[in-house]
Amino acid sequence: MDKMMHLAAQYLAAAGISFVEKKADDSHTNLGWSIDKQRLETHPLSTNGDVLALNYNTFSLEWNSNKNNASFALDGKTHQQVLEWLTNSANAFLGKTYSYSFHYDLPYSIDDSFTFKLDKAQLKELANLRTLTQSGLEKTLGVNGLESDIRIWPHHFDSGAYVIISDDLSIGLGLAVPDTMINEHYFYISGYKGHNGLDTSKFSSLSLGEWKNEGFKGAVLPAIKITEEQAIQFFTEAINTYKN
Repeated sequence: MDKMMHLAAQYLAAAGISFVEKKADDSHTNLGWSIDKQRLETHPLSTNGDVLALNYNTFSLEWNSNKNNASFALDGKTHQQVLEWLTNSANAFLGKTYSYSFHYDLPYSIDDSFTFKLDKAQLKELANLRTLTQSGLEKTLGVNGLESDIRIWPHHFDSGAYVIISDDLSIGLGLAVPDTMINEHYFYISGYKGHNGLDTSKFSSLSLGEWKNEGFKGAVLPAIKITEEQAIQFFTEAINTYKN
């Protein structure tokens, strides 16, 4: 389901590319997570507040605004069928053309015959992890007196926040999907001066997680079986280490 939801999220990213004013940092493509609705959501796509969403509870795409509501169940549907629904919806609701094209590379490929298949248990776990991350980041920012949007970036599919502490320190933190560094979802935090990652080789050990300094410079904590309180502890301890 990891791969399937990463691919499904690209339908939302493509809507952002198609209909949202482009930003230099690519933020027009990123997505929000609704804890209440258990879904990924685009930025507003129109002045009517149209939003395209990917609902984890129903495994469906949802088009919602004050004027328009429609949904499309993904289970058993092909990529081609999804694109047909999205194209028709965009024409009907926005009077604009939906384009499924990207300026970034993905780790997966998709063709017209690709078929979505639901695994309810796995999808529920993924939804719970996004909710834990969203809530944990919100509370981490709050207890540390920091402010940041919390967004999901579709090309890497990480949930992330970014804060500027001072002229010499900015911090990125969030949840990453399995990759070559860690083969499971994991929390991460990294400090920067400008665009350069800060050396962590002399930092004291963390009570949860560990510091990395080769390639990725920062701290990581595998997310499976981690509570919200533990996630907040991990982030806060690392933030304080960077500050000091």
